[in-house]
Amino acid sequence: MTVLTAVLHKEEDMYVAECPETGTASQGKTLEETVKNLKEATELYLEEFPLE
Repeated sequence: MTVLTAVLHKEEDMYVAECPETGTASQGKTLEETVKNLKEATELYLEEFPLE
């Protein structure tokens, strides 16, 4: 099992999340939506570029 980091911050009326290990990022109107979007983006990224 691989553990990845999520860094979240708020910009005006949106939350932004980034995964430093993969460079993926996403955003959403709520924290829950933002984390869900980041997970999806990171999963898609890892399908194409798996971690070693």
